[in-house]
Amino acid sequence: MTFEDIVGQDHLKSFLQNNIRSGRIPHAQLFVGKDGLGALAMAMAYASFLIQNENPEQKINALQNPDIHFFFPVVKKEKSSSTVISKDYLKEWRAFIKEHPYGSLSDWYNSIGAGNKQGVITVDEAQAIIKTLAMKSFGGGNKILIIWHAEKMTTACANKLLKWFEEPNQKTSIILITEQEDALLKTIQSRCQAIHMHPFTESQLTNTLIKYKGMDEVAAKRIAQRAEGNINSAFKLIEQEENTLEFEAFFIDWVRTAFQAKTNKKSINKLMAWSETVAKLGREMEKQFLSYSLDVFRQALMLNYGAKELVHLKISDKSFSLEKFSNFIDAQNIEKISSEIESAIYHIERNANGKIVLTDLSIKLTRLLHQKP
Repeated sequence: MTFEDIVGQDHLKSFLQNNIRSGRIPHAQLFVGKDGLGALAMAMAYASFLIQNENPEQKINALQNPDIHFFFPVVKKEKSSSTVISKDYLKEWRAFIKEHPYGSLSDWYNSIGAGNKQGVITVDEAQAIIKTLAMKSFGGGNKILIIWHAEKMTTACANKLLKWFEEPNQKTSIILITEQEDALLKTIQSRCQAIHMHPFTESQLTNTLIKYKGMDEVAAKRIAQRAEGNINSAFKLIEQEENTLEFEAFFIDWVRTAFQAKTNKKSINKLMAWSETVAKLGREMEKQFLSYSLDVFRQALMLNYGAKELVHLKISDKSFSLEKFSNFIDAQNIEKISSEIESAIYHIERNANGKIVLTDLSIKLTRLLHQKP
């Protein structure tokens, strides 16, 4: 991964390259941004450029270079009682990054079959990091440690590393990557130079989808408009489109039953049965369905406010009118509906019981759809 491989982020790439060329290399940096904005890709490009700046003739592969070290959340392997750290997953990690350079934490968990387990960076990992920090670099120059999703460090791990974030050995750079800056200890934040990733523009996403996914321009632009500047979200939307008809049927059944709940109390039982059915799809499909639903609600809002030119959604079921449905989605309830759906996605990502989350969301929806201005 080089700076040339990274989509957009031109200002940040220039800033980081100039720092290296001028010798202004912070000992600890914090790259902040959702996975789909490319913080990990940027960290790998930075590490490669830093080493190559010392040895211009050397060809750098960040995933294989002995002076670029990766640490990340892991789970115990099945039937293993021993302590597990990042080095035990290096083969899986390299395969994952080659396939998903903009992949998310949940993508990583899926790739290693984590199931309902949540990965962490433990105090045992901290000890491995300290050993790596103490080692001399293989090439005699800089050594770079990249800690992905640093917010997953346990308190014991973070405290053990504090001194090293403040005063690592010479020619050692530490890059922490996080989606949740505030989830890190304040003492760690204060020791790092923060670099914030920016969302990609619609045109950048469109061109990326055309180049890497072979999409035609119209389809790529439609996805880019919905991805909110996030490459990983764009890739997920492509997968989601393959399931659109199934999601559409689930959505229509959902909102119709939620409407009926005001006058038919038995609808609550139907919503519970609906929640159980959707929960059986599995975590990733549940999340994709909720993302699809969020998009339908937002499209309905645009229709309600007369912005038809911004509405890209097509409903195949002729018995359901998006235009009529839009009369029930306005400024009074869209914010709360969006918040509740995003909260449901958050909890499902963290392995909450899908049936319970969807039932709770459905009951809230029965009130929100009938909310008066």
